[in-house]
Amino acid sequence: MMSWLLMLGVSFALFTCMSASPEVCTNSLLPGAKGDQGETGEEGDQGKLGKYGPPGLPGILGEPGLNGNVGQTGKMGPIGEKGDEGHKGLDGPAGLKGNPGTTCDCGRYRKVLGQLDVNVGKLKNTVKFLKNVVLDLRETEEKYYLLVKDSKRFREASMNCRLRGGTLAMPKTNNTNRLMADYVSQAGLTRVYVGVHAQSKDMTGTSIYMYADSTPVGGFAAWSQDENEYSRSSPGRNSSCVELLSTGTWGHVECEATMFFICEFPKSRRRGGGRRGMPA
Repeated sequence: MMSWLLMLGVSFALFTCMSASPEVCTNSLLPGAKGDQGETGEEGDQGKLGKYGPPGLPGILGEPGLNGNVGQTGKMGPIGEKGDEGHKGLDGPAGLKGNPGTTCDCGRYRKVLGQLDVNVGKLKNTVKFLKNVVLDLRETEEKYYLLVKDSKRFREASMNCRLRGGTLAMPKTNNTNRLMADYVSQAGLTRVYVGVHAQSKDMTGTSIYMYADSTPVGGFAAWSQDENEYSRSSPGRNSSCVELLSTGTWGHVECEATMFFICEFPKSRRRGGGRRGMPA
């Protein structure tokens, strides 16, 4: 059909050219008939590598692989927290019947225990006698106190208490201060060194007093009214040590003065409830 139409068009064009002037025929371009399909050419050279395209869609999940070999044993981890207590187990079967025991000589053992009780009572009385009569100690629930009747200067008295295993006595509470004052009074004395002394001064020149264990004198102090006024009026005096009077009040005293003193010793608890020995 297409060939027929093409031939009809060519005939129409020739007819027009023949009926027209020669110039028109000469300048007219008529399309020729469509040629036959040529042979397939040879395959060309490979083109240049193009850019990478966008990533494709994720593929289907593959089948799981085989289990690998067991690795080496690692280091032991930290111990875990203690677990909850388990339920009580069932009662086990009854054991075999034991052999008959020997006859107990209870009277003999009761006699031995009775004698031990007597000996313990005597030992307690002996210890009490040593503390109250021979050593003349005073004590509280936590400490022993020993009045040393040997006149020494403050520094020497402090060293003497340390050599005995204690420190100069520190009246930190009203009850302790009262016990020590009664101790001094019952010994027929009027004053003794205690473990309180001036260690530094503040901005106003007032002395700051410390205990023998280097803790500051805090809420409790037994200064008399005269001592407080004298301390404020004479901040530069060389009376930086403290004496305990038999009345229970504290007084300022020069550290070079010699007098008796009181040492204190802690009651150290041993395993089983025992206590440390007496002060030396």
